[in-house]
Amino acid sequence: MWTVVAVGALCAVFAVVLALGQAVAARHRAGSAADLAALAAADRALWGQESACTAASRVARAQGAQVVRCALRGDVADVTARVRLGPYAPQVRARAGPPGPGPGPPAAVP
Repeated sequence: MWTVVAVGALCAVFAVVLALGQAVAARHRAGSAADLAALAAADRALWGQESACTAASRVARAQGAQVVRCALRGDVADVTARVRLGPYAPQVRARAGPPGPGPGPPAAVP
C-alpha cells in the first residue's frame, strides 16, 4: 500500500516539474522572439510603422511566436510577442532602438 502511495506522489511531483519546465520554456521562447522582433522593427523604423511591424511579425513567426502589439515611437520599436506552448501562452514586451549617448571619456585620475 505504501508503495502505491509513494509511486503516486512521485508521479504527481514529476508532473508538476514538467509543467513548470514547459511554462519556463514558453516564457523564454516568447522573450527571445520579442527581443528579435523588436530589433527587426527598429531596423526598419525609418521606413515607417507598417514596414517595421511587418518585419517584426515575420521574425516572430520564424521563432514560433505571434506579435500581439507593435508600435513605433520615433525610432524606438515597442513589440509584444506571445508563444503558445501547451496550455501556456506568455506575452513578453521588448523595446529596441538606437543606442543612447555614450558615457564619454574616462575622467583623469590625479
